[in-house]
Amino acid sequence: MPETRAAEIGRAPTDLEVLTIGRVSVDLYPQQSGVPLSKVQTFAKSIGGSPTNVAVACARLGRRTAVVTRVGDDGFGEYIRAELAEKFGVENRYVSTDPDLRTALAFCALDPPTDPPLLFYREPRGPEMNLRPADIPDIAANVPVLWTAGSRFAQEPSRSTVLEVLKQRNRRPHTVLDLDYRPSFWDSPQEAGTHIGEAIELATVAVGNRTECEIAIGTADPNSAADRLLERGVSLAVVKQGADGVLVATPESRTEVRPMMVEVVCGLGAGDAFGGSLADGLLAGLDPVEIVTRANAAGAIVAGRLACSDAMPTPDEIDEMLGRES
Repeated sequence: MPETRAAEIGRAPTDLEVLTIGRVSVDLYPQQSGVPLSKVQTFAKSIGGSPTNVAVACARLGRRTAVVTRVGDDGFGEYIRAELAEKFGVENRYVSTDPDLRTALAFCALDPPTDPPLLFYREPRGPEMNLRPADIPDIAANVPVLWTAGSRFAQEPSRSTVLEVLKQRNRRPHTVLDLDYRPSFWDSPQEAGTHIGEAIELATVAVGNRTECEIAIGTADPNSAADRLLERGVSLAVVKQGADGVLVATPESRTEVRPMMVEVVCGLGAGDAFGGSLADGLLAGLDPVEIVTRANAAGAIVAGRLACSDAMPTPDEIDEMLGRES
C-alpha cells in the first residue's frame, strides 16, 4: 500500500479546536489485576498513546479534535482509525499509513495498579517517529490548541518535523508541551533533556511531573521547576506532584491545587484525562487554578477506571466529582 499523506486526504476542517501530534498504539489491558504479565490470561484491546488519549479526552468534553500520527498497514491500524472516528468522534484524516512499520502495541501489567509498567512493541521504531512535514496539516499553525509531547523529539524525522510546527506557531496561544519522558524511547536522560528543553522554548504551556521536569530542565523541586519553565518563556507551568497535588504557576501567581483521592484501578490514562481537561479549560478561558482543579478531577476519575481512551470522563462526571469534593 502506498504511503498516505495528510495533504492527499483533504483540507483541514476550519472549525477544529484541538490538534494533537504524537504517539498512537493499540493498548492491551490485562483482565487480571495484581499479577505479572507472565500470569495474565486475557487482555482487552483499546487505543492509547498520550496525545491520542488527549484528543479523545477533549472530544469527550465536547471539543472538535484531531490527531496527527502514523499507523502500520495492518488490522491494528484499521482498528485505530475506526475507533477514533466512529467511537470517539476524533477526526482521523491525519492518521497516515507508514509503508514499512507495523502499528505499535503496548502491553500493560496491573502490578502495581497505581503505576503499571508498560511493555512496548515498537521494533524497530513506532511509525509515528517517521512523521514528516507532509503529514502535518496547515491548520497546525493556527489551531486554538496544539498539543504535543516530549517523546516526539526522541528520533528523526519526527523531531525536526514537530519542532518546525512549533516554530511556525511562534508561541501562538495555546501551544502545549507535555514533557512526557519515556526512558525506553531515548539513548540517555541527557539526550532527552537537550531535545525536550529545546521544545520548551517554543511552548506557551508546559505540563509535567517532577521526574519529567528534572529531565527537561534539571530540577524536580516543583517551585524551582516552575521558575525555570517561566524563565524559558512559557505563560503557564503545571507541575504534577502525585499525591501532593499540582503546582500551577504563571508569571503573576502560583497556587498548589490539592489532589483528589480515589481508589486507583489503573494509573495509566489519568495524566491524559488531566491534559484533555486542561485543553478544554484553556479554550473556555478559565482561570488557571480552575483549569487545574477540573483537570485534577478528570485525572482522578480515570485513575479509578481500567483503560485510557475508553475511560475519559464527560463534563457531567467532572462536575459530579467536584461536587463530592466540595
